[in-house]
Amino acid sequence: MVEGPRVRAMVRVIAHRGASAAATENTVEAFRLAGTLGADWIELDVRRTADGALVVHHDEALPDGRDLVALDRAEVPSHVPDLATALDACAPLSVNVEIKNWPADVDFDPAAAIVEPVVAELVARTMSDRVLVSCFHLPTLDRVRSVDPSIPTAVLHGPVEGTWDGFADSMAAAGHRALHPWDLIVDEALVEAAHRHGLEVNVWTVNDPDRMRTLVDMGVDGLCTDVPDVARAVLDDT
Repeated sequence: MVEGPRVRAMVRVIAHRGASAAATENTVEAFRLAGTLGADWIELDVRRTADGALVVHHDEALPDGRDLVALDRAEVPSHVPDLATALDACAPLSVNVEIKNWPADVDFDPAAAIVEPVVAELVARTMSDRVLVSCFHLPTLDRVRSVDPSIPTAVLHGPVEGTWDGFADSMAAAGHRALHPWDLIVDEALVEAAHRHGLEVNVWTVNDPDRMRTLVDMGVDGLCTDVPDVARAVLDDT
């Protein structure tokens, strides 16, 4: 169903990998800090280890070069939380869980086996009303919808072929809830097309306050940012 006009008061602050400008990204500390800095939502990244554990980490490899998919959970540093620990640290805020499964990554799985345990964790927590699952890889995102259509999904993307209207139409037809576009491609045409097809628009990654104001004026629904305190101040001042 297409929603009515957006209002500025409804724009959400999404802490990108937690409050990642003030604490180490994707850590319990960053997640807990996000709420105190004014975030409404927290975005985090989930990957799988060799023994099937779900760990919250952006890159496919640790800083020392070891691939997460080649390690058992016990070999992963303790500051890298598992998904359950991360979700506990995010509560009571809503959470954007980004599933990392891209063909160029060493841990890419065409079968998207990571989907089932991620969905199971969210369902066990009855989080369908305060979660978005996002991914750049559309087949993985479609897998989420086939496993449990009650889990809302968001399409991460950069530039696309064709028109924004055509893209938004196809994503809405596939059952997705939102578009998560890269900041530098966002314009009024994208936002209007998304809203016309009933999709929300949450923009990543926005740290400049002037750009935040411009996006708010365009009518976006969320600002994914490393500096949730800055975004909160911008929204409180508009």
